Amino acid sequence: MRNANHRFSDNIRLRSGFAAEISDTSESAFRLFEFDPETNEISRFTSEGEFSNDNISWQTDLISEFKTGSVEHQLLAGFELAESELQDESVGFFEDGTLTINVVDPQYGTLRPNNNTNFTENKTLSTVGLYLQDQVTLLPNLKFLAGGRYDFATNESEFDELFEGETFSDESEFDSEAFSPRVGLVYQPVEPISLYASFSRSFIPNTDTTSDGEIIEPERGTQYEIGVKGEFGNFSTTLAAYDITKTNITRTDPDDPDFSIPVGEVTSRGIELDVAGEPLSGWNIIASLFFNDAFISEGDEDNPEDDTLINAPGSGASLWTTYEIQQGSLQGLGFGAGLFYVGDVEAEIPNDFVLPSYVRADASLFYDRDNWRAQLNFKNLFDKEYFESSQNTDLIFPGAPFTVLGSVSVEF
Repeated sequence: MRNANHRFSDNIRLRSGFAAEISDTSESAFRLFEFDPETNEISRFTSEGEFSNDNISWQTDLISEFKTGSVEHQLLAGFELAESELQDESVGFFEDGTLTINVVDPQYGTLRPNNNTNFTENKTLSTVGLYLQDQVTLLPNLKFLAGGRYDFATNESEFDELFEGETFSDESEFDSEAFSPRVGLVYQPVEPISLYASFSRSFIPNTDTTSDGEIIEPERGTQYEIGVKGEFGNFSTTLAAYDITKTNITRTDPDDPDFSIPVGEVTSRGIELDVAGEPLSGWNIIASLFFNDAFISEGDEDNPEDDTLINAPGSGASLWTTYEIQQGSLQGLGFGAGLFYVGDVEAEIPNDFVLPSYVRADASLFYDRDNWRAQLNFKNLFDKEYFESSQNTDLIFPGAPFTVLGSVSVEF
């Protein structure tokens, strides 16, 4: 990522940023599907895939500060250009009924696939966003924000699939545009306390396709949020309540996991509490707690109303603390440790299977010196076995075992 800033005057400045992310990954997968409760037999599927995902974006803002009488303004105008390209080339092997395995009396051996499927998919998403907002200081303790963004998006998708000797191909293109307003208000009854309320709408183009090759319409969202923020010495606290409604979010097609289906409307309501502070120099603490109710508010036969969304825990909490030595020969050396709790989550729709809650412990060791930093992260310190997420019950992702990650970064 690269950022550039330029000040034309005391009241006008320009900031611009460019980011690029290019990744290539290989993946091998094995999963079970089509369980027959009468025979206790289940089919197996293996696949190998090559994926590339390239994302580039450029964002530029022009910020002007001025007054109209006694009212202060901070006016922001800008644009964002982005393009995302995804390529997927996969080869899968599956077993038909003659080579299933019995889950009660399994007879293990070499997996000898009878059939194979080849899948190639290319997706490109190009977006242009134009936005304008004004943050107005009406009184020393009262601020108002109003703004909006207009997005233009073009989706292109094409895929070829070879399945049981037959080839299926499709191409699709979808253009969309939308205006998303944003309004907010902040009031300070006393200096350390801020009360706020906001309303916003969102627009996110979908890149997922249905099994018919059609690109799913963009996701639209409406969010209401109220909260209170407090600054108490070296600690800051935020308590927020929210109500979010979204349409056209996607989930894995239960009949074909290579594709997706839209969910008519979902609602998420909850509260969050965040606390952060530095009780002593070099010692930092971050804690959070949330309760969330995410459910289908408008559904259909495949997405029953009032069902809980998959991968949406009803509660969660975390506590993370670090300490960095402030002086002496070991100045810059630091340690971190924390606990992360995730509540029960539904693994499928309709809701018939639950992934249990878990607590995971992480730790870190780092060293800061001048403009560089070296760090070791220890994830799942006690090698806890847990399940992290699912794409319905035919594809459940276990949490990573004890993992050590190292990184070195330099700022210049």
